[in-house]
Amino acid sequence: MKHIGLYCVNETGHLNTMLPLGKGLQKKGYQITFFGVPDAETKIKAANLDFYPIGADIFPLGSTEALFNKKLSKLKGIPALQFTINWFYQSAQIFLEEGANALEKTGVEALIVDQLNPEGGTVAQLLDIPFITVCSALPFNQEPGIPPVFTPWPYHDSWWANLRNWLTYKVTNPFGQAGKKLRLKYRQKWQLGAETYTDSPLAILCHQPAALDFPRQTLPPHFYYTGPYHTSESRLAVDFPWHKLTGQPLIYASMGTLQNCLSYVFEAIAGACQGLDAQLVISLGGGSEPDSLPNLPGNPLVVKYAPQLELVQKAALTITHAGMNTTLESLTYGVPMIAIPVTNDQPGIAARIAWTGVGEMIALDKLNSDNLRPMIQRVLGEKRYYENAKKLQQAIENSGGIDQAVTIIEQAIKPISGVQ
Repeated sequence: MKHIGLYCVNETGHLNTMLPLGKGLQKKGYQITFFGVPDAETKIKAANLDFYPIGADIFPLGSTEALFNKKLSKLKGIPALQFTINWFYQSAQIFLEEGANALEKTGVEALIVDQLNPEGGTVAQLLDIPFITVCSALPFNQEPGIPPVFTPWPYHDSWWANLRNWLTYKVTNPFGQAGKKLRLKYRQKWQLGAETYTDSPLAILCHQPAALDFPRQTLPPHFYYTGPYHTSESRLAVDFPWHKLTGQPLIYASMGTLQNCLSYVFEAIAGACQGLDAQLVISLGGGSEPDSLPNLPGNPLVVKYAPQLELVQKAALTITHAGMNTTLESLTYGVPMIAIPVTNDQPGIAARIAWTGVGEMIALDKLNSDNLRPMIQRVLGEKRYYENAKKLQQAIENSGGIDQAVTIIEQAIKPISGVQ
């Protein structure tokens, strides 16, 4: 049996992309081991994959959840982005220090890494094993015609938009220099030479359909839009009071698992839905307990965690922070959205939701019940949103998903897999 490693940060959105890939490869006969901090183990074992702990000294058991719930969940905008960058830097340090030894001990012959964890590729080069890149977020591949992922700017095919994008890249690229310098330090120590690429030269997999992205011109030939990999079999089971659903049109609201302690957002959503012929279900994403929001307008059903895939299938509308997973899961079932982006690549995803006509977006600084209510009524009441969401649903169905991704991976690593 050939052995493939998985590596990404311990965060729900990234795990929900990576673990289904692992399950798909496992079904083809590969041994799969996930490398991560101790807090990831429960989720990995729930997916019935092997787990190898790293970083226990920096992130001991319980530390990442505390990090999210006590700090990141309360941040937004640039502070949240900077916090995330620092967190990824710490994760990079761990893998550069411990990853090579862990991979050698377990006998891993190929590595699948998140695009936001390019240190995985550096370690793979040290060990002379192939690696595949997976875009769990929006692709970070830069080109002048594409607005930076952390902006809510729509796509414009014009000189001024290209100039705006180019200048923004020039100003913000230094934010990634710390990670680049860290990798260079280890590359020099290992005599690997200069870093000529960060993404895999074999295959880059993106789990969104091309129809959800802006028109791109300069992607490498080994970049593949495969569509999403979502599956409930690789996730922890979540209890939910199904008997409390009323049968009214369902509005599902979630702000994800990272920026989920902004209580005023949930208050605004509840106020906007009050009096509508619909039932609002709010998932707090683990950031707080339902008892912390006892007096929300309209008495919505509030839970700490929700079985999101199952609920989205029943929804008429999703109100979301525009995380990639929630967005793709909604579109997989043809559900239109209202996006309330907070930070990271969420503004860029929200811009694509609006650009494709599958929903609308509202900025945090404009968010209140009075502004949100007409959006909800519009998206629920006008057929164009539903029709556009159905078009994206069809694009996802045609994109190949896990099966296509597994085929691409096997073709890329066939020198070590023995596949003919």
